[in-house]
Amino acid sequence: MATTDGSSSTAPLLDSLPPTSHRRIAGGATWAQTLGNIVVSIVGTGVLGLPYAFRMAGWLAGTLGVAVAGASTFFCMLLLIQCRDRLEEHDDEEISDQVQIQSYGDLGAKVFGTTGRYLTELLVLTSQAGSAVAYLVFIGQNLFSLFTKTNQSLVSPTIFIFFLLLPLEIILSFIRSLSSIAPFSAFADACNVLAMAIVIKEEIQMFNRFSWERSAFNGTWGLPFAGGVAVFCFDGFSMTLPLEASMADRRKFRWVLLVAFMAITTVYISFGIFGYLAYGDETKDIITLNLPNDWSAIAVKVGLCIALAFTFPIILHPIYEIIEMKLASSGWSQKFCCNAHGERLGLHGARMLVLLIITTVASCIPGFGAFISLVGSTVSAMLAFVLPATFHLLLLGSKLKLWQRAVDYLILLVGIAFAGYGTYDALSHHLMGS
Repeated sequence: MATTDGSSSTAPLLDSLPPTSHRRIAGGATWAQTLGNIVVSIVGTGVLGLPYAFRMAGWLAGTLGVAVAGASTFFCMLLLIQCRDRLEEHDDEEISDQVQIQSYGDLGAKVFGTTGRYLTELLVLTSQAGSAVAYLVFIGQNLFSLFTKTNQSLVSPTIFIFFLLLPLEIILSFIRSLSSIAPFSAFADACNVLAMAIVIKEEIQMFNRFSWERSAFNGTWGLPFAGGVAVFCFDGFSMTLPLEASMADRRKFRWVLLVAFMAITTVYISFGIFGYLAYGDETKDIITLNLPNDWSAIAVKVGLCIALAFTFPIILHPIYEIIEMKLASSGWSQKFCCNAHGERLGLHGARMLVLLIITTVASCIPGFGAFISLVGSTVSAMLAFVLPATFHLLLLGSKLKLWQRAVDYLILLVGIAFAGYGTYDALSHHLMGS
């Protein structure tokens, strides 16, 4: 999953551009580095909820859902790049309006003005907050599973979230440099892969329990749920433009993106199918909870929790950044923070308030699978489908062929319908029913 909008770290310096052109300077990333960055920005803890989504939808319906979500997300990412390219061509003709398009928010501002920027950035921040809540729920439930059934009556995931994670994250929020935390992100990715490997190993050992008689289709109620989980698992949309801009040869980005999506989709489908075939109706919303509490499973769970806990500030960084920018520009904060000490106090207070709100929300979430399906069905669907199709129609509508406009309208309408129906399904049949 993406962890930041990327504009501050990947954008070229405007001052280095010649006065007659505002084209972006090519980045230095090779195709292999870009491929790795794409995978890292998309794959996250959501993948460990895919077998449960296949259980809810059925193995065939889940396979189709993941495939359609992956293909649609890939296509809409290309729409974003086309929109950015069209605006740059237009700005080349009107040199007086030179605005760098470095992020999703910049694109929203060019299409809808200030309102578009606020709407796009609000959705990106809501998506980041949803990912942060999912992290805490994931960590809390995995730590809770380490206790025996007898001792579980004495603790709960909420205890871990409030009394272990919240104090730790408050301490980490005082670290201003992300570079000191970045190694834990790589560690988290390694633990994620290791967790998948151990799950697959357990499934192979349980080969005698594999049953191809598992349900292929579990009814219409399971489809939007699995679709929401799948969209959440492909959530890396805000990184599209920064990743493309980071390449030394941007012409290769499309096929690099295609290779990445084909590989990720194949892994997602395989992992979801084999997890569901192995555990059937016993499949839990986090597949690591199905693992026995032996030394290898415990090591993976603890490693995942530690890595994700230290990666958590990176997930919250875009939220911190936006809030601190708003505070710095507000009149009342300037009066309160009349000196450097007051400014630091105000910024740290804002970060602690954000952490308190997110941990409170996480403690109220009854299930990991239901929550990531809700996030995928709402903000992720809006970012991945509705906004790109809308931008594409408004910016290139007059130059599009009839079938291209029809595809854009189809994505737009299906995205809105999916967001509405998926939200209703997640709230009424899963979150409220838990």
